[in-house]
Amino acid sequence: MTFLLDMVKLGLGNLLRHKLRSFLTALGIIFGVAAVITMVAIGEGSKQQALARIEQLGARNIIIRSQRPPESQQMGGGQQRGRSMRYGLTRDDLAVIRANFADAEAIVPLKEVGSQILRENVRQTSQTLGTTPDLQRVANLRIARGRYLTQADLEGQEMVAVIGAEVARTMFPFDDPLENTLRIDQKTVRIVGVLAPIGLAGGAGAALVGRDMNLDVHIPLTTAQSVFGDRVFKRTSGTFQASEVPISEVYIASDSRDNVLTYASLARRVVEVRHPGMTDVALIVPYELLESARRDALTWQLVLGFIAGISLLVGGIGIMNIMLASVTERTREIGIRRALGATRRHITTQFLIETGVLSVLGGILGAALGVGSSVGLNAVWPLVREQFRTNIELATQTAPWSIFLAFGVAAVTGLVFGLYPAIKASKQDPIVALRHD
Repeated sequence: MTFLLDMVKLGLGNLLRHKLRSFLTALGIIFGVAAVITMVAIGEGSKQQALARIEQLGARNIIIRSQRPPESQQMGGGQQRGRSMRYGLTRDDLAVIRANFADAEAIVPLKEVGSQILRENVRQTSQTLGTTPDLQRVANLRIARGRYLTQADLEGQEMVAVIGAEVARTMFPFDDPLENTLRIDQKTVRIVGVLAPIGLAGGAGAALVGRDMNLDVHIPLTTAQSVFGDRVFKRTSGTFQASEVPISEVYIASDSRDNVLTYASLARRVVEVRHPGMTDVALIVPYELLESARRDALTWQLVLGFIAGISLLVGGIGIMNIMLASVTERTREIGIRRALGATRRHITTQFLIETGVLSVLGGILGAALGVGSSVGLNAVWPLVREQFRTNIELATQTAPWSIFLAFGVAAVTGLVFGLYPAIKASKQDPIVALRHD
């Protein structure tokens, strides 16, 4: 034990004798460790963001959605003028789904209505959906103000609406939307609730849902069916498209995550029987997306970690280079120590301790820098987004395992790359070493 302490003191003394050179040598390890931790933190943050978006869809949900068939999308605007298309889910489909999923926790239909929503001189394309009170629970919707739709609204076919956060902001910038009115085409509804902002708005989240849910307007399903009917007109650039879609979406809520894939397989079979080829119906299973996102995130973390690990390799080469130069520089010192009785093991240990100290100190400083960078990115990135008006999202989440891994790899790298110079130093002939200038 005393021998090791003496070796450590001797090694530290040699490193402190050349402080700047020791620091510059350790820089490769410092930046390598910091890069590994930061890269993994970015990958982990991105993974958690993606998983959170998908979780908001409801990991126990299966979503069956009506979609315009590809052949109709390829037709020109002139050919579509005045054309009415019937596609997607029907009420018979909904009845079959309910019959096949009698043990589901909930089955929630949605029906799109209206071409635009208006208030005074402000108007925007309608994203109004008739639905049932169960949607709030199934889709994890939160109410910011007021209330959500109730069973009484459904039974009474009430002309009430719950609006998304973005609708409230654009339609009522200075007024209280609660108990105020909004027009859906020529029909007036009373606003009884405002949804809290939904993180799925924009970007990958909106792509998963198929729309920005902050622009939603929810009304009772019975009101949508009796007041608005099935035909929906969408006007764009002097043309309009008329479509008849009795049911726009159906949410099937599984009673547990264990049954999600079974439910999804059954739903796919049911839909394929009634809609061969599924050209006008899409099936979305957030749980499958969740598992896929986890696999993709792990792959990217490994790739990012490998790229950052190259920095550690460069740092190790730097240590080897400096230690080889040190062996040449200290040849006479080695000869004197051998002449005074030091063995090859003593010389090897001394040089390994010096490289070990460099690696450990570099690893500690690198870990501190990496964690600091990860935390700093979370604080600085919102300012960068605002300054450069970019929608790119960047979130970091430091993974504890990355700190230990990077530190361990740094220590091993230093020792491995320091082994050759140490062995070379120990093999110096004492007589030749003593004659060295």
